[in-house]
Amino acid sequence: MYPADEGITAYLTHSACAMHEMGQGHPECPGRLAAIQDRLIAAQLWDYLLHVDAPAATHEQLMRVHDEAYIDRLTSMVPGHGYVHLDPDTAINRFSLLAAYHAAGAGVHAVDLIMQGRANNAFCSVRPPGHHAERSRAMGFCLFNNLAVAAAHAMDVHGIERVAIVDFDVHHGNGSEDIFCDDPRVQMVGFFQHPFFPYCGDTPRGPNMLNVPLPRATTGLQFRDMVVEKWLPALDAFAPQFIFISAGFDAHLEDEMSSMGLVEADYAWITRQIKQVAKQHAQGRIVSTLEGGYDLSALGRSVAVHIKELSGL
Repeated sequence: MYPADEGITAYLTHSACAMHEMGQGHPECPGRLAAIQDRLIAAQLWDYLLHVDAPAATHEQLMRVHDEAYIDRLTSMVPGHGYVHLDPDTAINRFSLLAAYHAAGAGVHAVDLIMQGRANNAFCSVRPPGHHAERSRAMGFCLFNNLAVAAAHAMDVHGIERVAIVDFDVHHGNGSEDIFCDDPRVQMVGFFQHPFFPYCGDTPRGPNMLNVPLPRATTGLQFRDMVVEKWLPALDAFAPQFIFISAGFDAHLEDEMSSMGLVEADYAWITRQIKQVAKQHAQGRIVSTLEGGYDLSALGRSVAVHIKELSGL
């Protein structure tokens, strides 16, 4: 068993996640996971993590947050070769659904590891990402909502009564909001560049959704002020028993996908704040799942500081 301030961080991924790709030049590419691994090795963090192969999610686990007809429709669309486009930005190849099952299964297994005392927290280095996937709709590079599958598992299997979702991707996590907007067991806090894809979130869909739209060119200092003024009081009042992070790193200054100004120090800082909330209310339980981040160098550096803070190294 690992106390909240001394625990090992589990690192979950699967080789299938590198087999999903959406065509030459697509920003959500297999090189993202390689960049993270390379940086963790260079930063001398790799050997301190508990490395775990992510299992595939089961049909039952996916159906806690997705409609069965949607899962069946995705399955029927998998091509024998080439690509099938689900929307203008999101395509699948013959390996994509396998990758998506393992990406969703990573968070589920991370929850189990933490609840069994085999790890204190976890980072899921998986793709395709998930926070844009709604209950019955793929979009924004996402097929299954990986974080939502894990959060539902924590509540329905392990009896967790209150979970918090912290989403610091530069795009609003519309899928997570769609799935949990009427669930009082869930408190979601998120910030996002606005107006920007997916062009929603400025009007929350439920009282448990604390969505904070911020303008382009928002700095790290402005982001931190918002967290202190809005996120932290809400999280403290909710007192979550488990925290899930939609860890998108595309608000980085060097990421051309957006127009924000965060840097590695900001990602380290927000991770420390989340850890403090988890230590106070959730016995240190955190599962962080990769979402966005498309400049490979900035992504690798940002994930490395995030994991360094999670692991306390």
